[in-house]
Amino acid sequence: MKKPFYMFRYFSFIAIICSLLGSLLLFFIGAWKTYNAIKILFFDYIPKGSEHLHYTDIATIYIMKSLDTFLIALAFFIFAYGIFALFISNKNDIEDKGVLKWISIPNIEHLKTVLARVIIIILFVIFLEIIIENINDLKWEFLIIPISVLLFALGLKFLKSDKEEH
Repeated sequence: MKKPFYMFRYFSFIAIICSLLGSLLLFFIGAWKTYNAIKILFFDYIPKGSEHLHYTDIATIYIMKSLDTFLIALAFFIFAYGIFALFISNKNDIEDKGVLKWISIPNIEHLKTVLARVIIIILFVIFLEIIIENINDLKWEFLIIPISVLLFALGLKFLKSDKEEH
């Protein structure tokens, strides 16, 4: 009965390959956004709908959007590596060669925690983007994102402290 489960784990390659392709695509998109920030700053390119902002603010927004995109790309990469490490690889092969030792995903709970932390950072960057884009027209509704970040971080903290008690 073990053999079908052992063979079925290779279906996780679908998630690994799709996550790596998504990560690669997002790295290209992040580079494109950085290129647009350079165009705005050095070649006086102003995108439609952003005429009300100073060109340095527009460039800053594009740089922040590229940072956000790169963070999501890294989250996809970490997810792909985590799935590979948990379901496909031989643990001894990874540890012996020191491959991507900085990620170190010992279990699925650790992978979820790492991804949750990345999501908190992404939400914070999105909040900064919204504030810069709407600096002259701030509304109370903009507080939804930082409150969400706070609640998400508190929930993560309580889940972690609950795990430590057991």
